[in-house]
Amino acid sequence: MTQPTGGQTEDKLMGGRVVLRQPADGFRAAIDPVLLAASVPATVRDSVLDIGTGTGAAALCLARRVPGIRVTGLELQRDLVRIAGENAALNELEATVAFVFGDILNPPPRLAPSGFDHVIANPPYLEAGTATLPENEARRAAVGEGAADLKAWVRFALSMVRPKGTVTFIHRADRIDGLLTELHGRAGEIVVFPLWPAIGKPAKRVLVRARRDIATPTRLAPGLILHAADGKFTAEAEAVLRDGWGLVL
Repeated sequence: MTQPTGGQTEDKLMGGRVVLRQPADGFRAAIDPVLLAASVPATVRDSVLDIGTGTGAAALCLARRVPGIRVTGLELQRDLVRIAGENAALNELEATVAFVFGDILNPPPRLAPSGFDHVIANPPYLEAGTATLPENEARRAAVGEGAADLKAWVRFALSMVRPKGTVTFIHRADRIDGLLTELHGRAGEIVVFPLWPAIGKPAKRVLVRARRDIATPTRLAPGLILHAADGKFTAEAEAVLRDGWGLVL
């Protein structure tokens, strides 16, 4: 990480394969978007929508990992849309990654329903009215639900993906019941992939992937152990976070 310049820092993801400028204050991307990007079964010429893209971390990691795909990032905060666009240019990915301003409750017309092969999202993880939100406005908008609750996020994702396409969320493990409830009857082949902080510790995050208009039963995957006993990332986590490997859900 470099020192802030103009209120921003310059960070590196995927072992330096992605350079990410982001506000020094406010919400900052860490490993969640890298793990989210690694979970998408995208192939060449697929189209992907990243909902709540922020400064573009997941979108850029996915585009770097799978050359030849097209990624669109949707973001509600205009200043983050601008930074995300600058990040696309900084990584020379502006030809395949585009960022647009918009609200999932009133999406821009250019986003056609059923228009994407895959949809990914890292929604705000604090349910409205259940926690004290940060004072910083940008961080508050990123971590706390506003007018769009988890139900709205799931239904928008399903509306934007093509039939049999995938939707993938990374979220808090204690909100998995809400995710599964909203997916029930609308998607199948659901995979719950826990992200274990270390052996013997409960998962705090989960990846949940589903396919629209599929009836295959839900499956619980072994998941990924992130840290070894010494606190360092496990070799498996390093392969994803540093080397750009995909996750097999």
